[in-house]
Amino acid sequence: MFDCILFDLDGTLTDSFEGITNSVIYALNRLGETHPDRNLLKSFIGPPLSESFTQRFNGDTEKAAAALEYYREYYTSKGIFENSVYDGIPQTLATLKAMGKRLFVATSKPEPFARKITDHFGLARYFEYVAGASFDKSRENKEQVIAYALATTGIDKQRSVMVGDRQHDITGAKNNGLKSIGVLYGYGSESELKKFGADYIIAAPNDILKII
Repeated sequence: MFDCILFDLDGTLTDSFEGITNSVIYALNRLGETHPDRNLLKSFIGPPLSESFTQRFNGDTEKAAAALEYYREYYTSKGIFENSVYDGIPQTLATLKAMGKRLFVATSKPEPFARKITDHFGLARYFEYVAGASFDKSRENKEQVIAYALATTGIDKQRSVMVGDRQHDITGAKNNGLKSIGVLYGYGSESELKKFGADYIIAAPNDILKII
């Protein structure tokens, strides 16, 4: 049914909870802010960080920008590898590759970080291209990243599908004319994925093989 598969990174390929929440806590501490229970910081996994920090500071974009700088200070040195690949992901990617499918990453994480992560965890071998956000914010949200991935690779959107765990993956795919597969093992919920119109929902990485 699909020849090309675009994968989100955080919450879809890797469990990045520790690294992202540690980085958020570091940023909040540097700003003298209290932070909620770590589990309440899951909302930072998926959306663009500038958006999440702006919401956290009630629209204060200057404070959000400062928080983002502090976040990256920790993330680039430690948080980036406080991360793990979900069970079943390497085997699923290998199987898809053996089937002749073309695989891509489309993440709102800055592209250099995404490339470093896929290299570090041995996932880069499966992907033709890793598309991510830009540091200058000209390409930041998932819709923009998917559009960039499509334009850069020239793949046929009618034969492509986006796989992700949050509403941004689903709406980003829909706004680019792609079908979407929502995953339940990440940081979204079944109700979120259904609400935003995921075409398919799966419980485990290898369930994608039943759809593809």
